[in-house]
Amino acid sequence: MLKIAGAAAGATVAGTTLAAAPATAAGGAFAHPGMLHTRADLHRMATQVKAGAQPYTAGFARLTANRHAQSTWTANPQATVYRGSGTPENYATLYNDIHAAYQNALRWHVTGDTAHADTARDILNAWSARLTRLDGSADRFLASGLYGYQFANAAELVRGHDGFELARFQKMMLDVFHPLSEDFLAHHNGSYITNYWPNWDLTNIASVLAIGILCDDRAKVDRAVEYFKHGAGMGSVKNTIPVVYADGLAEWVEAGRDQGHALLGVGLMGTICEMAWNQGVDLYGYDDSRFLKGAQYVAKWSLGGDVPYTSYTRRKGAPGIWSGSETASAAAAVDPAMARPIWAMIANHYTERRGLDAPHLTKIAARFAPEGGGGDYGPNSGGYDQLGFGTLAFTRPRATAAEATASPTPTTSTSGTSPSGSTSATPSASASPLGGKGDDLAATGSSDLPAWTAATGVAALAGGFLLLRRRDRARRDAGE
Repeated sequence: MLKIAGAAAGATVAGTTLAAAPATAAGGAFAHPGMLHTRADLHRMATQVKAGAQPYTAGFARLTANRHAQSTWTANPQATVYRGSGTPENYATLYNDIHAAYQNALRWHVTGDTAHADTARDILNAWSARLTRLDGSADRFLASGLYGYQFANAAELVRGHDGFELARFQKMMLDVFHPLSEDFLAHHNGSYITNYWPNWDLTNIASVLAIGILCDDRAKVDRAVEYFKHGAGMGSVKNTIPVVYADGLAEWVEAGRDQGHALLGVGLMGTICEMAWNQGVDLYGYDDSRFLKGAQYVAKWSLGGDVPYTSYTRRKGAPGIWSGSETASAAAAVDPAMARPIWAMIANHYTERRGLDAPHLTKIAARFAPEGGGGDYGPNSGGYDQLGFGTLAFTRPRATAAEATASPTPTTSTSGTSPSGSTSATPSASASPLGGKGDDLAATGSSDLPAWTAATGVAALAGGFLLLRRRDRARRDAGE
């Protein structure tokens, strides 16, 4: 396997767990709300929209126009959610309800209209009263990751609202979502550690981090932070961004795969960094702002610019089942019109919160503003991978010199907040599996490739994958 700067040693070993002691996140109580949005963020959105300030009003208009953001939304909870071919897939029901909960909660914080808070609460309560299992092919790990971090963010916005069953919701996240996310980070579905592209790790890092914050669980937050920094899988920052070039850009390894998955990865890593930042942990600046260099690379490339790419070979398959390899030798072709709502958050952190120069991020964020959310980027699951609405949520004034150099300092709270920012009285306590040419062992969003990406032409071993699926099913049926 080609050795690339920053790649983890022994990357082809299956079932690798963390070797180093976990990093220590910010001490003391957790900040609530403290995932993608803080109390200050929510107050800024509300005051700027009320004042009619741009671009906040344009961003808010995207929110109010979305069908998920209406207080008439009714939940459709399921006992078991399936994702992956060969199963009775119903995961669209889950992600549509999650985005409805999130969008209604966000709309409540901006307007103060409690009908939206009630709708978000009722959706979350309905699911926590019924959902007991995530199932399917290997894609169930995508469900645990993507919908785990999104569900937790929606709940964080209403955790102090009257009638929200926080303890029951936390139990669902701990019993249903977290075990799968942790199992994937620890064992990678029994495969070689490089079999799964970075997005698989990134979704589950985001889920573990968000669940840790929601449940005030320091160990889970530390686990996510440590994996981001030093995890053996492809989703740790130095494996996702393996080469830093002299011009200040850094290769996003999945650019050698296709544009849609690279954009997904940038959005997921930004989500992880923002949630960590709001709990006092600076992952945005980790390793000399490695993420900035990688995001700038993807932004330039996505706008049609030329970028270098150092050839990368990864091992695929699973021990005792089948083994192969795949080499990406150049950045894939791009569609400059391909949009995902990921750029406003990242650009505003680096240019406004930190006062750094990021011309490619600035350009691409402006191009796709105002950002919408789930339901605005196509009907397939790939259009729901990010919560979105970054123009409304993350546009911020330029920090002072002192603020720009300060460490993140979360505002600790043990209470939920109302839209006005006052303290609430309530305490806080589709990828299809490998089936033939063009598919990977299981590829994030492969069922949505016509909408998001060009075919990569990667051939794989269907028979070996079927054996892996059978072995995996047998292990789960045996309770392992």
